[in-house]
Formats: sequence, C-alpha cells, structure tokens
Amino acid sequence: MTATPTMDLADSVARHLPYLRRYARALTGSQSSGDRYAVATLETVLTDPSVLRKAHDPKVGLFHVFHSVWSSSGAPVEEPEDRVSAAAQAHMAHLTPNTREALLLHAIEGFSHAQIGSIMQVEEAEAGQLVDLAIREMESSVAGRVLVIEDEAIIAMDISAIVESMGHQVTGVARTRAEAVAMASADRPDLILADIQLADNSSGIDAVNDILAQFDDLPVIFITAFPERLLTGDRPEPAFMINKPYTEEQVRSAVSQAMFFASTETLHA
Repeated sequence: MTATPTMDLADSVARHLPYLRRYARALTGSQSSGDRYAVATLETVLTDPSVLRKAHDPKVGLFHVFHSVWSSSGAPVEEPEDRVSAAAQAHMAHLTPNTREALLLHAIEGFSHAQIGSIMQVEEAEAGQLVDLAIREMESSVAGRVLVIEDEAIIAMDISAIVESMGHQVTGVARTRAEAVAMASADRPDLILADIQLADNSSGIDAVNDILAQFDDLPVIFITAFPERLLTGDRPEPAFMINKPYTEEQVRSAVSQAMFFASTETLHA
C-alpha cells in the first residue's frame, strides 16, 4: 500500500513524540503538565496539519507548534504539588526569560542554534546567547549531593568528574542495584544519576524505584541508549534523560535542570 501524506505525517509525529514529551516535562517540571501540553500540541497538528507540512524539518515544526501552544498560554509552570516543586518555583522567579527553553532544546534535544531560532522565533545569534546565559544561571543556582549508579568504571569516573566540576558532591558510585540502595539509605542524596543496565544484570530502574520508596521526592536523571523505553506513558516517568553516548554539555545541562527544578531544603544556593 502506498503511503499517503497523512500517513507520512502521522509516522513523523509518532517518531518525534517521545522526545517532545521528554522536553515538555523537563520544561514544565511536571509529568502531568508536560503531557497536557504535548496533547494540546497534537490536537493543534490534527486540526491544521499544514503547520507541520510547511516546516523544513518535521521535528523542528513539531517543537515550534508546542512552543506556540505553550507561549500562548503564558508559559506557565505547574502549580506546586509538593515541597520539591515549591522550591523549584522560587528559583524560577530569578531566571532570565526564554533561557531554559533554549538550553533544553540545545543540550538535551540536540537542536542547533539555528533550529532553536526557528522553534522559538528568534534570531540564531540570540538563540546562542540564550543558551550561554542559561548555562551560567543554572549552574550558579543550586549545589547538592549526587549518587551515581553506573557499572562502567570509566563512565562513572567521567560523570563524577563532571558533577564535581559543577560544585556538587558525589556521595557514591554504585555498580549494582543492591549497592545503590545501600548507598542511598546510608547517605541520602539530593539527585540520582542512573544507568539502566547494571553490572550484575540488575536494573537501574529497579534500583531507583527501591530508593524512591524511601525518598519519594528525589530527582532522577537516567543515562540510557534507549530513552524510548522510559517514555511509555506509564507513571511515574522520569522528566530528565540523557542519551548515550552523552556529551559533557548534556550532563551539565541535565544536572543543572534537575537540581534547579527539584531542589530540596538540603540544597544550598
């Protein structure tokens, strides 16, 4: 059967949707809020498919539609559901407008400055300036304690070095589910950075779930080669994910974002 333009559009949207949802959640700081805006974006595309067809890059077009929807509603962030979200709101008040969007689009989603300009409807040079400013503001916002769950020694050392260079403290490096749970129980972290597949074939996801059963308000960043496996629509889903192979910029951005949005009373400015 020959594919129709409508089928091609649907396939394109389906391919990029997991990444739009990831971005929406990181941007709004909430799974429920991010998903609502992703749904509103899809409804806009279904009502007027031409908004994507006239875009040179379907993914850029989809993210542009999202930004139009989000911006038209006043670019709100979810009302605080708990003390973690409430602390994030306090930090949000001090950020320069549009910087977080630009940073997420560049460092997490991999868009170029020119593509960010198309998505946000700003000049390419301005998009680059927003990214640079966001990095400076995010990294100076909060510092905390990070548990790294990673079974490959070189990767664990690299991630730890990046985290420490940002002013954070690494509380430990766990290679297995059991080690991770024991370390978290003995020394509560402010943030978890976790791989999915661990040394003894145990699951980093299971390790995180075990830890969250004790401390349900910890932010988590997963580092994985298969982000789609974590964007299934089930709850809870992580707001912060980094693709393997990762870059230092991606790690720094995700850590800053997670610390910024999910900072607790134990974090210091």
